[in-house]
Amino acid sequence: MAGKSKILIIGGTGYIGKFIVEASVKEGHPTFALVRETTVSDPVKGKTIDNFKNLGVQLLYGDIYYHESLVKAIKQVDVVISAVGHMQLADQVKIIAAIKEAGNVKRFFPSEFGTDVDRHHAVEPAKSAFATKAQIRRTIEAEGIPYTYVAANCFAGYFLPNLSQAGATTPPRDKAVILGDGNAGAVFNYEGDIGTYTIKAVDDPRTLNKILFIKPPKNTYSFNELVALWEKLIGKTLEKTYVPEDQLLKQIQEAPIPINIVLSINHSIFIKGDHTNFEIEPSFGVEASELYPEVKYTTVEEYLSRFV
Repeated sequence: MAGKSKILIIGGTGYIGKFIVEASVKEGHPTFALVRETTVSDPVKGKTIDNFKNLGVQLLYGDIYYHESLVKAIKQVDVVISAVGHMQLADQVKIIAAIKEAGNVKRFFPSEFGTDVDRHHAVEPAKSAFATKAQIRRTIEAEGIPYTYVAANCFAGYFLPNLSQAGATTPPRDKAVILGDGNAGAVFNYEGDIGTYTIKAVDDPRTLNKILFIKPPKNTYSFNELVALWEKLIGKTLEKTYVPEDQLLKQIQEAPIPINIVLSINHSIFIKGDHTNFEIEPSFGVEASELYPEVKYTTVEEYLSRFV
């Protein structure tokens, strides 16, 4: 463990947080999770906490709304990773204030793990969510806190088990709905790999004050290519329906929360191509699979093969 940064994960019991905690332990970092005392007795999250204990994670009690507990927790570590959910994104200013007061943090990773929020063409309501994350970036930079932002693109677990078909729980066997012309490239990453790449970046000087883009070569597919891959795996041709952009924009306006958020994110990814419509410049970013070729990541084809 010598020389490995001590890592505090805030939001560790959440969707992506669990994978980051597990990766931190696996990579040999002294790993701490900030948890509320009420979470321990929660029937679902309590199981996650038990798993953390079995892994050797040190639990620190507190939450982001209790400043003293936050500062106390942060003073025990070198690196802070936030994986808080959508509703708490703006409240990360409280984490920033505590990091500032503690004065010992070598790196902060705010809660991102999706599209690069400084390079997108999203419409509302995704636009506002991305703007909140971008504002947190600007606050971190203004406070002079060393950072890494992780642009992990699509969580495989959200998009691949149903091939991004609205309301479906399994990939389609007969018909597929494709957004736009189906040609925009999107990136799909297994959550365990996102955790691994995030932790690899913690002590890496190449990722300091940079965006870590997770874009492994075998995980970029257009919607058309994704459907074609699935057809190859099941040995069957699907009937395809294309949804033009204006129709999708209408659906976004008419849909209730949270469906409108999901649809607007899909618009950004599959119509505007916000994962692949720019080059990663060394001035602002680095690509994870290039930095860490030793990581055996799960390819989209391997992931989809589970559902055949």
